[in-house]
Amino acid sequence: MMFDIKYSRQAVKFLKSLDKKLVLRILSKIEELKEEPIQHDSKTVEGYGEKLFRIRVGDYRILYEVDYKNNLIGIVKIEKRARAY
Repeated sequence: MMFDIKYSRQAVKFLKSLDKKLVLRILSKIEELKEEPIQHDSKTVEGYGEKLFRIRVGDYRILYEVDYKNNLIGIVKIEKRARAY
C-alpha cells in the first residue's frame, strides 16, 4: 500500500533554496517513505502535539507525520540539523 506525500509550505520553500543534488537526495529519501513510512532510522520527535518522526539526510532533517487513516505522509519541515529543533 502506497502513501501519498503532502509537503508543507516551509518544506517546499526550503527545497527550492537548496542545491539540486541535495534536493534529489532528500526527495529520494522521502520517496522511500511512501513504501515504508516508519523506517529503521526514523526517530520520534518529542515536544510536538502530534506524533512526529524524523529522518536524516546528511546534515539535514526531515520532520514528518504519518496519517494511516488517509494514507498520507505530511512533510512538516525540512531543515539543517542545527536549526531543526
